[in-house]
Amino acid sequence: MVFRRRNKRTWTERIKAIVYPQGGWLRAGTYVWHRLTRLPDPPHRIARGIFAGVFISFTPLFGLHFFASALMAFLMRGNMVAAIFATFFGNPITFPIIAVSSVQLGHWILGTGVDAVPARLILSAFANASGEIWTNFVAMFTDSPTQWGQLRHFYYGLFKPYLVGGIAPGLVAATVCYYVSLPIILGYQKLRQKRRRDRAESLRERAAARLRGRNQADDGASGGP
Repeated sequence: MVFRRRNKRTWTERIKAIVYPQGGWLRAGTYVWHRLTRLPDPPHRIARGIFAGVFISFTPLFGLHFFASALMAFLMRGNMVAAIFATFFGNPITFPIIAVSSVQLGHWILGTGVDAVPARLILSAFANASGEIWTNFVAMFTDSPTQWGQLRHFYYGLFKPYLVGGIAPGLVAATVCYYVSLPIILGYQKLRQKRRRDRAESLRERAAARLRGRNQADDGASGGP
């Protein structure tokens, strides 16, 4: 294939690229922003997609953020590609803030009164829960017993508080990103359209100048007045 890598990356290199992309997070963020502004869709639809992607970044639906953001954008009549790109808002830099604050707020709203959970424990808890779900799924077809006790503790101790606590800050962040991105995308698209018109006008003027030059040359060769 034309765009396939010549040298395949190892799993270590792929994981490293997720944690810290080549060129740094600033360059990666700039790339995502340029892709968002260049989407061929009205600004309000792109902004709705950004709203959906940022909001989903505050949910504990790890592994499903792309699908959930695209579905939310579809229901909002927003741009689904913009929603997928906007999930970049939840990255290894912002995740500790989003996760810990959401879990704390969720426990406060639910009245469970649990102390702060370090981000590293949140990640390991989700990894352990995923492994236990898979183990129990396999156990349904074997003689091994299923154990749902730890998943119950995970749901009430982490997942539910995270889900509840992420709603308010997710709405605030998504709304801010919507109103900030809308005029910027609108202005950027107008600027691109103006540049295209100017470029087309310049090409027409050059073509007209070449045509006049040919006509003058033909008139001179034919001895006309």
